[in-house]
Amino acid sequence: MDYREHIQINSEIRFGKPCIKGTRIAIYDILSWLSEGMSIREIISDFPQLREGDILATLAYSEY
Repeated sequence: MDYREHIQINSEIRFGKPCIKGTRIAIYDILSWLSEGMSIREIISDFPQLREGDILATLAYSEY
């Protein structure tokens, strides 16, 4: 998976933290939710602007 299709770094959004494109949701936030035990479905339920591909891209980015 090419995480660059889902993730952007823009100095004007969240102080340049990597975020999901089109949102202000930081990669750090998604990784935190996953580490706290939230499932992908729970995250998407709480943040419907996210898609499963966004979460998978986050995991791919975290391995980079």
